[in-house]
Amino acid sequence: MSENKKVTFIITRQDSPDAAPYEETFEIPYRPNMNVISALMEIRKNPVNAQGKMTTPVTWEMNCLEEVCGACSMVINGKPRQSCSALVDQLEQPIRLAPMRTFPVVRDLSVDRSRMFDSLKKVKAWIPIDGTYDLGAGPRMPERKRQWAYELSKCMTCGVCLEACPNVNSKTNFMGPAVFNQVRLFNAHPTGEMNAAERLNAFMEDGGMQGCGNSQNCVQACPKGIPITTSIAAVNRAATMQAFKNFFGSDTSY
Repeated sequence: MSENKKVTFIITRQDSPDAAPYEETFEIPYRPNMNVISALMEIRKNPVNAQGKMTTPVTWEMNCLEEVCGACSMVINGKPRQSCSALVDQLEQPIRLAPMRTFPVVRDLSVDRSRMFDSLKKVKAWIPIDGTYDLGAGPRMPERKRQWAYELSKCMTCGVCLEACPNVNSKTNFMGPAVFNQVRLFNAHPTGEMNAAERLNAFMEDGGMQGCGNSQNCVQACPKGIPITTSIAAVNRAATMQAFKNFFGSDTSY
């Protein structure tokens, strides 16, 4: 009977950024179609561990609950993924939850993803429009380009690809797979391509393209199925061409 069935969670907890991590086990009543987020909500309502002792509520992040915002990323049974789309019925028990270790832990399952956002700032992953006057209708992208650019735009900066990448760690400055994707996306835009050289030059600095070891973990881990390895190849080629332009001078044709 489902009303007597229990779901066991073993959660890696950490009381503060400098505290030592530890594991705590919880058991909650099973419900059909339960996801990891709803299970964490149950624990928050009644924070009693499997030993029957009252404890502090587990801290985690969430927002949209429909795999769009990327805020609820965590490591579930050893795999980085979104907890809103992780269904309890499809997970091996006991279910183990841990924070992504690529990023500094704030508390429990909540991490500081500033490393990723700072990298996106470095390559100016946006289209600069000053907004001081009416620009009218924006330029149209060719349909063929728009189709693959839309696939790249699905990135929700969840950080899962950085967690899966062995080259992103505390010993390297590598900006990570997500940045390749965003450089390619904004350089493909008719307005964004005006700053293409600036993005590529930033990408050729320390922590950029030379940091990729081509493990291809990122494309396997991406919850949106974005062809990140294709973006890596495309940006590497564009950066190589930009390096030649920088050496010979952009106004010289060869």
